[in-house]
Amino acid sequence: MKYLSILAPALGLLATTSAMPLEERDDVQTVHLTFHAGPTNYTMAIPADGSSHDTNHNDLAVNIIDAPDYNAFYQCDFTAVGNPTLASSISPTGQNQILVGPPSPITQVSCQGMCVPTYSDCYRDGQYVGPCCAGFCAANKCRPWVRS
Repeated sequence: MKYLSILAPALGLLATTSAMPLEERDDVQTVHLTFHAGPTNYTMAIPADGSSHDTNHNDLAVNIIDAPDYNAFYQCDFTAVGNPTLASSISPTGQNQILVGPPSPITQVSCQGMCVPTYSDCYRDGQYVGPCCAGFCAANKCRPWVRS
């Protein structure tokens, strides 16, 4: 019984220390998005801090959103007129895209979290670092969707 009273706090301490992040990050990642609406487009660069940002382009029916440096489909929320369906896609050049159907005005965007740049470690010392920004994780590195 005495053994269990010593073991329980030790296991509790171990559980809390293993839940700690691999590294502390004070910087907030910047998300670059290009909204395509037929023959025209507009761009935004927003911090991935969870705050909402108005697009100020409520009259343009967006059909494709490019996200070259961020995992925007999974880590961003898009507010659109008419509640269209959003689908993850990859362009022929290997760029992350979000397809919007039917094309609709996007009024607000918020993104949160971090992602790992291409050719950086997605696993370090056997521990998961984070999702890849623009590709997939293979052999502990984020690889691009399309080989150049």
